[in-house]
Amino acid sequence: MKKSVVIVAGGKGIRFGGDMPKQFLPMNNKPVLMHTIDAFHNCDNSFDIVVVIPENHFHLWEDLCKSYSFTTPHKLVRGGASRWESVKNGLSVVDENSIVGVHDGVRPLISANLINALYTNAASYGAVIPAVKVTDSLRLLNDNKDKSVAVDRELYRAVQTPQVFKGNIIKEAYNMPFEEVFTDDASVVERYGVEIKIVEGEDTNIKITSAKDLIIAELLKNRV
Repeated sequence: MKKSVVIVAGGKGIRFGGDMPKQFLPMNNKPVLMHTIDAFHNCDNSFDIVVVIPENHFHLWEDLCKSYSFTTPHKLVRGGASRWESVKNGLSVVDENSIVGVHDGVRPLISANLINALYTNAASYGAVIPAVKVTDSLRLLNDNKDKSVAVDRELYRAVQTPQVFKGNIIKEAYNMPFEEVFTDDASVVERYGVEIKIVEGEDTNIKITSAKDLIIAELLKNRV
């Protein structure tokens, strides 16, 4: 089974309040994005790894790779104006005969066990996503957002990445015109007409969106 992953790392780091995008911030002595790339390479060194970043970050990334002596094989692809465009650009260099994952560059703690489970299931079912149970109570707002009702949280799941698909499915799905309902890759594939299978995700597979998340990720990484 040939495996590919498109790692999307186009965030600007606005919620951190600094100039350095969060995917390039240091975590346990190397940038977050390097941990993410290595998670797939260490799982299987035959992975075809595609990293999508804004073109104006190419020089920064190249400098970081030199500074940290980072040599894990990967292809660098120019990002687009939106995440959807960035994923589409990344998919353009992926083999349609491979199993393809799309992963957030700022989810560096993805485990080999979860990667293997997702790719194995995607080979059988065509489209698989990781998701975890919601632990907080939830309320549904009305159209005016001035009233709400309680909902059963057992009916909801929080979706993670990588979202993994047969290559021909995800590439063909991304040939459709963009729609506002496309909030992630699964929503694109679902609109294309393919049913999505859910695999149990991991509580530790967190997305780093704030300085607090980075601290938590460092602590979790140190436990491994």
